[in-house]
Amino acid sequence: MIKRVINEEQTKKLKQLIADAKNIVITCHMSPDGDAVGSSLGLMHVLRTMGKYTSVVTPDMVPVSLNFLPGVKSIVVYTRQELLAKQLVKEADLIICLDFNALYRIDRFAPVIGQAKATKVMIDHHLDPENFTDLCISYPHMSSTCELLYNAIVLTGMKRFLNYNSATCIYTGMMTDTGNFTYNSNNSDLYIIIAELLKYGIDKDYIYNTAMNTFSADRLRLMGYAMSEKMEVFPEVGGAIIELTREELYRFNYQKGDTESLVNKPLSIPGIYWSIFLREDADYIKVSARSTGDFAVNGYCEQYFSGGGHKNAAGGEFIGTIEDARKQVLQIVEDLKSNKH
Repeated sequence: MIKRVINEEQTKKLKQLIADAKNIVITCHMSPDGDAVGSSLGLMHVLRTMGKYTSVVTPDMVPVSLNFLPGVKSIVVYTRQELLAKQLVKEADLIICLDFNALYRIDRFAPVIGQAKATKVMIDHHLDPENFTDLCISYPHMSSTCELLYNAIVLTGMKRFLNYNSATCIYTGMMTDTGNFTYNSNNSDLYIIIAELLKYGIDKDYIYNTAMNTFSADRLRLMGYAMSEKMEVFPEVGGAIIELTREELYRFNYQKGDTESLVNKPLSIPGIYWSIFLREDADYIKVSARSTGDFAVNGYCEQYFSGGGHKNAAGGEFIGTIEDARKQVLQIVEDLKSNKH
């Protein structure tokens, strides 16, 4: 048995809201990763098995590496199907927000969700949730939203509606958000959940190879270029930085998800325990940070990049040039050097 995470009052309210709902929309953050898509589709399969009319609407495209997930073709993408997405939200009586805790995280979809009349539920594992939902189930110590979602499914009595499809999606989110269980993954309950999910016949080796170990030729070349030409190491403070401009991404035919896990690569260097990756997007610089051990990157993301996250996995955004974003990282390096003396 896994330990109870969600309190009794939240459990009762969530169970009642789902029981009363006739039309449910599930959504997640922009640039959705394995945890966002896995939790959304996993819950969709559970609710549909219960007989609930359920749709998943994402702010933008799902990465190609997750196209194997059962039900992925049913996702409505706001940037591609704006009218349909708005209609689904308008008709919904329950909106479940997964793997994000602030409306800005859903980009242009934010006003649609924010102004919707439906009851809203948040299930998330990030720090400092905003107050935009009627029920907030937020537990930042959880390794992933999928782990938290599984807890919710069990506590609300919905476990009997789990099947191969939902188990595959939930396992994918847990695996990808922990780097195949290499960080934020020392909780024994995590492995009890894995054992339970395996009983549904999921193929964890296939999931890993497809979601995390499948690369196009262009993606391999991009990662090789990033490591050989764009990585700078600061051994005196145990850090590294990688940055890629839009021009460089275009040169290697960048597709959504191609830089996934790139930020983790420098952490394999002995003595390097924190890493920051800067990717130039159209309107801002996307910042990803990872670390090992007791070095907390979330505080730096909050201070320098209007972001946050977990101790060992955080991120943010920087409005400005990639050169200025780099200066912010160099300031972190200088701060760490000063603290050493």
